[in-house]
This record gives sequence, C-alpha cells and structure tokens, in this order.
Amino acid sequence: MRTYGSRCTGPIGGANGCAATQCRTTVAKAAPNKIEAVTLEKQVDVAVLGAGAAGMMCALEAAKRGRRVLLLEHGERVGRKILISGGGRCNFTNVRTRAENFLSENPHFAKSALARFTSRDFVALVEKHGIKYHEKTLGQLFCDDSARQIVAMLERECAEAGVETRCGVTVGGVRPAPATDARSIAPDSLQPRFVVETSLGSIGCMSLVVATGGLSIPALGATAFGYELARRFGHAIVEPRPGLVPLVFSVADRERWRDLAGVAFEVVARVDATGEAAAKKRAKAPVFREALLVTHRGVSGPAVLQVSSYWRPGGEVSFDMVPGVEVFQPLLARASGRDWNSAFAAMRTVLPTRMAERWVRLRANQSSGDWTNAGIARLESELHAWTLRPDGSEGFAKAEVTVGGVDTRELDARTMESQRVAGLYFIGEVVDVTGWLGGYNFQWAWASAAAAGAVA
Repeated sequence: MRTYGSRCTGPIGGANGCAATQCRTTVAKAAPNKIEAVTLEKQVDVAVLGAGAAGMMCALEAAKRGRRVLLLEHGERVGRKILISGGGRCNFTNVRTRAENFLSENPHFAKSALARFTSRDFVALVEKHGIKYHEKTLGQLFCDDSARQIVAMLERECAEAGVETRCGVTVGGVRPAPATDARSIAPDSLQPRFVVETSLGSIGCMSLVVATGGLSIPALGATAFGYELARRFGHAIVEPRPGLVPLVFSVADRERWRDLAGVAFEVVARVDATGEAAAKKRAKAPVFREALLVTHRGVSGPAVLQVSSYWRPGGEVSFDMVPGVEVFQPLLARASGRDWNSAFAAMRTVLPTRMAERWVRLRANQSSGDWTNAGIARLESELHAWTLRPDGSEGFAKAEVTVGGVDTRELDARTMESQRVAGLYFIGEVVDVTGWLGGYNFQWAWASAAAAGAVA
C-alpha cells in the first residue's frame, strides 16, 4: 500500500499522550493461519487520518464526547486546502445547500448528513469565534479577512476538546488488529480494532476515520491513499476524475479562440447528454448561469467549472452566450440593415467587443450570410448554443475537487461507517459525494465529519 506522508515529527506521548505502560499493548495481526504479535506505541479511541476540513471537524466532534482522539496529517501543517480556498478568504459554506447540489452515484446518500448538520450550524461556530463574514452571490459565505481564521478556529476547537494533532506523519498501512471479527469487540473494550502503522510507531484504535481527501491539487500532497485503504478493506471505488476544473480546447477551437484569452461574459452552461454519460443513463445534468472565461488553453470561469464535474471525455458542452436576450431582433425590423456590420453592432451591445468581432468574422469568412428572417433566426440560435467538444480538462493539478471515490452503497448514510468493517469511517472528499462550486464541498466536509464524529 502507498504510504500516507513523508516523515516523523518525533515520539508520541507526554502530557497529551498516554504513559509508556499504557502504550505498550500487544495485539495480533490478522492472518489466515498465523497470529503475529505487535507492540503498540499508543492506543486511542479514534484515529483520524487527514487534518483537512473534514478530518479536523470529525476529530473535535468525537473528542467533545470524551473520546481519546489522535489526528494524523502527512503534511507539515493542518488545513492547507482551506487556506487557499476562496482566493484566500475561504468560501466556508453555502446557505442554499441542498442534496441536489451534489453529484454521486447515489444522489440520495448526502441527504441525511446535510440535514443534521446544516450551514446554519457551521455559521454558529464561526460566529462563536467572532469571525466576520459576508455573503456573495448565490448564497456563498466568505470570511471578511482570511481563510486562516477558519483553520485557527478548528485548531482551537480541537485543542479545547483534547484532540492530539500530529503533522508530518507517515502512515504506511492499516490492518485489523485482532484475528477475530471486529464486530465481536465491545465498544468499551481495551482491545483495538485496528493497527495503524506510522512513522511514530504502531497505533491501536477502536475507530478509524479516513479523511485523506481525493486526488485534486497534488501540489498540496493529494494521493490515492484513501482509495487504496478502502479497497484493502473490500470497498468499491467509483472511478475518480477531476471536478470543478477548466476544460481544454480541441486543436481547431484553440486556433479560433485562444487569442481571446481574458475575455469573460455571462453564459448559461450545460453538458450535452452524449457519449459515456448517456450510455450509463446518468441523471440529467443541471444548467449553470455564471461567468465564462476564455483562456490560452480553453475555457474556465465559474460556469465552466460547474459543468466540468458532469462532463465526460468525448462529450460536448454548450453555452448560451446571451441568455434571455434576442440579440438580432432589431435586424428583423423592415427598415433595419441586414448584413454582418449590423449583426456586429447588435452583438457588441451584449457581448465583449472582441468576442462579438471574432464570432462575426468567423461566419463572414464562410459566407455572405443568409439575411432572410429564417437565416437571422438560425444565427440567433447559434448564439444561444455555442458548442465545444473539449480535448480534455486541465486534470487533477488544476481541479478543485475529485468526482467519484468510495462507493456510498457500502456506507451508512447516517454515520459514514463502513457496512463491511465495524469502526471504519470515510468522510469528506474521499467519498463519492461532490458538491458544486460555491462552498458546497466544505459543507459536505463539515456535515459528513459531524455525522462520523457523533458516533466514532
């Protein structure tokens, strides 16, 4: 199994750890025909792998219940993805959150957790710490000052609840501790269910929470560790793919549009139900009315990021470039001019001049135009359905989230616990639940973490 992390920060124990006589517990590795003893450096009630948004939230919720919680992070600091979110101000939730704002092979899975820990609950925590915030468009809440305030808030809550946090820790593997079925172990037993092999030593725990995230933004340390661990315990994985990610032009479209990099305008974006998506009879993707940005390599902006999570290779995306406007209506007047100059004059009133000019020039180079009423109607239709077939996306390096993950069919929607292995939990981005752009993924992190933290 791939290791989670890179180095050791030092021994565990001390004031917040357990004494040596408690740590040196001997348990058995699970093996078909052999039981091999292993010495534990530490034993806790709950071990949480990953100190991002979900991991920190789960740790503090579990610790509030009096559980001994160890939070392990392979990076040098906690909450790194929080720090870069929202342009450094952290779009920490969305007041309009509903289950319909999420993608999953099971669209109903997120309902329970989202209903029991809402955006109002997280806002109450933010207000408790005196963090000023504001609402932007579409229900998005941002810190007035800095995303560092959210990380500091979670760190403070963890510390006050008694969570022991360790950064820079390598996790080499996880296995069942006893040779017997974990479900036969009483919750208050001293016998751990799992052994986590780390650079700090072997750690025993009754509950193991996997909050290691997805594959997005590998520069921050994203790995497939959570998926590999899930497979090791018999869980299926919905194929991970980049989500909330810019799309890349085809060769032909790159020649047509790339020099317009920087041009932005409002569109209604949708994914055409073609290719693999249609073959698998997926639910109809929603449409998004937000901004589109042309880049040197393709298209980006909120509208594109939103539909990218629904797009599949080989499929098309289309954009209504002038939603709610009949641009060429003036050309239908009897006294109006009917030519490309008139079309350009009409378009530049609702689109950036460079985009209007390019759109007209590409068509004028093909023909002198059909200026009958029917021909003008066809031009109007084209403006409301600019269609691209992307060559791909910018991949996980630029993706804000991962679509796919641990299959929810084998998780309890109320607790996030594995239905295969007692005491094993998966939360946050590692699960096959992906939110829209705009604070939804953070709300899923808080909600799924609270669900697991209430019982782990």
